[in-house]
Amino acid sequence: MPDSSLILLIIIIALAIGFGVVNGFNDAANAVAAAIGSRALSPRKAIIIAAVCNLAGAATGTAVAVTIGKGIIAPEVIAEFTYTPLIAALASIIIWGFIATYRGLPVSLSHGFVAGLAAAGIAVAGFKAVVWGIMARIASAVLTAPVLGFIGGFVLMVILSWIFRHSAPSRLRVVFSRFQWFTTAFLAYSHGKNDGQMPIGIITMALVAYTGQTSLWDNIPWWVILISAMAISAGTATGGWRVIKTMGIKIAALQPVHSFAANFSAAAVIELASHLGIPVSTTHCSSATIMGVGATKRLSAVRWGIAREIVAAWILTFPICGGLGYIFAKLLELVF
Repeated sequence: MPDSSLILLIIIIALAIGFGVVNGFNDAANAVAAAIGSRALSPRKAIIIAAVCNLAGAATGTAVAVTIGKGIIAPEVIAEFTYTPLIAALASIIIWGFIATYRGLPVSLSHGFVAGLAAAGIAVAGFKAVVWGIMARIASAVLTAPVLGFIGGFVLMVILSWIFRHSAPSRLRVVFSRFQWFTTAFLAYSHGKNDGQMPIGIITMALVAYTGQTSLWDNIPWWVILISAMAISAGTATGGWRVIKTMGIKIAALQPVHSFAANFSAAAVIELASHLGIPVSTTHCSSATIMGVGATKRLSAVRWGIAREIVAAWILTFPICGGLGYIFAKLLELVF
């Protein structure tokens, strides 16, 4: 019979895969909502493009995975407390991810996991468990990423409007509908490269704790990258249709040129964060760019009531996942 540590390792790997699927299921809207909402791409084509490119992005680079695995909770805490913080954090984000997706709310599952993991670490080992310097970098990205997304979407849309001011609307629709193949793929790739790294970091963290081989961070096993990439791609392929409707239709009415500007701006911000190893919310970036693009028409073109609901869901993600992570960690302490 396998020892209890091995059983817990297998449980964490299974939960990490589940987290990847839920992440792709909710965040599928980030890559495809604008293209579908503007009718530049059919839902089927958009989902296929997003699934393939999410897979490619998740298998490219490990900077964000290392930040998640080494930067949030001190490694000795994970080893000492028999993976309790990891299991608690994964359970909390999977539950919240399903609830949010069912209600059509685009939320940041990456930041939700970070909040759940930090709170679970505090529950079992006190405040010393958290690497606060890294947490400060992530917290700053919570504010800066959507601001950059809003500004980027607004500015790019203004530039495109000026460049093509004499073009016929029908011509613009044809041209930018074709460009949506590129921007949808780019956004899905950047999403996979950032959010897709989350399961990789989680599984590697558990493997390091189980084997004691810190060298795994320098050479993450290929199978960890593969199953993590496949998990988020599978979630994307199923499509979170309620979230897609919220993102692509309810926030603002979009034409192909608007969805091009929104997707390109969001992807650029996310790609920059991935290179810096900072986990950002692709949901925050994508929602903010759609708002920025919509605001170029007029402020009333953005349905600010829907925007407020989305922002409220962003804010609630932190205390909900943090609270669940803390409670689950305390309950797991009674078991292990």
